[in-house]
Amino acid sequence: MNTKKQLLAALGLIMLLGSGTAVAQEQPHVFKGAKIIPIAGQPIDNGVLVVQNGKITAVGPADKVKIPKNAVEFNMAGKVLMPGLVDTHSHLGEGSGGDASAAMHPDVRIIDAINPMSDTFKRALAGGITTLNVMPGSGHLMSGQTVYLKMRDGKTIGDLTFCEDVTNGICGGMKMANGTNPMKAAPFPGTRAKSAAMARQLFLDAQAYNKKIKAAKGKADKMPERKPNLEPLVEILDGKRIVHFHTHRYDDILTALRLQKEFGFKMVLHHVSEAWKAADEIAKSGVPASIITLDSPGGKSEAVEISNTNGAALEKAGALTAFHTDDGITDSRLFIRGAALGVRAGMSREKALEALTIAGAKMLELDNRVGSLEEGKDADFIVLNGEPFSVYTNVEQTWVEGKKRFDLSNPEDKKYATGGYHAYDGMLHYHAH
Repeated sequence: MNTKKQLLAALGLIMLLGSGTAVAQEQPHVFKGAKIIPIAGQPIDNGVLVVQNGKITAVGPADKVKIPKNAVEFNMAGKVLMPGLVDTHSHLGEGSGGDASAAMHPDVRIIDAINPMSDTFKRALAGGITTLNVMPGSGHLMSGQTVYLKMRDGKTIGDLTFCEDVTNGICGGMKMANGTNPMKAAPFPGTRAKSAAMARQLFLDAQAYNKKIKAAKGKADKMPERKPNLEPLVEILDGKRIVHFHTHRYDDILTALRLQKEFGFKMVLHHVSEAWKAADEIAKSGVPASIITLDSPGGKSEAVEISNTNGAALEKAGALTAFHTDDGITDSRLFIRGAALGVRAGMSREKALEALTIAGAKMLELDNRVGSLEEGKDADFIVLNGEPFSVYTNVEQTWVEGKKRFDLSNPEDKKYATGGYHAYDGMLHYHAH
């Protein structure tokens, strides 16, 4: 009887170790023999990357990195490893933003509209993107609150966010826009001047509201009535939330910079189609620019003078520059190609690689976790079969926090990498049956 009890106890211990405890004691994974582009330093030939429990524990040359005992080893000879890509501007996830009832919806949260199990996120993984800034739509002067997502395997939006509190926490930035997008019939502004005036008034209202909150000194009976439409603006004014500003024309870029200077908030310029005209002003302001690269003509008239030289112009001026997809304007699967076109137009290879990774991470204030391969950072990386900017190179694997999320050799994953948009709406599955 005692022997039977001992056996049952041993089995119970094994089952316990095979559940939650095993996750905490995950075996180290070692990726050997690849050329590693850490972004934080020079490329490493015959490099070694060691990850455990979702974090990078070591990265460096093979003769300087100690291989842990009992590690799972992966032969990466002939491959290129680099950090997971950071897309600062995306619309994946099937979300929506404000409606036609107002030009500004600061209380709208895209987090409340995203489908966390959307197949559209597989486009990002197939393109090597591991971090996304998902925006509400840009047809408004202020479209609402964005959300920063990590491409984990999850069933709830909280499984994907960087923030822990998806109910009341600050989980992203604020989407604003100027130019033709928000110019419509009332209640939208009809002119560029009115657009700036409406945005200015909202920030003035937020300043007055913030003043009342601070005057209350935490006393409940002194606090003003809650105003959900002003609370995120207060967070912006207090430097806790970043404004992501959609703008295209030279004059609209300068208007955005004036508003930023007037109220002193953190801001990232997005699209900036005519950045080649305003590069010096952008650099002088200290505001970073997230740009998009297009490989075909068309689109809105205010972007008619967009140029693939934007990256080179911003680099020369000294402005922090990232690329984005604005998916579905540019397919997430082709994200690296956008930077390659920037290199073709004069941007340096080094800055273009940074613009896909660490620069975007800095713009989202997530560079302490993502954007480079460094000890202590999240184990987000991609495996390429060649140099990043070669037309013959493919993303073969995408790893998020030490877990493989995309594998081109897997037929199920491959259809999302090479199939058309029907790969994301269930039609391929329907036709297969």
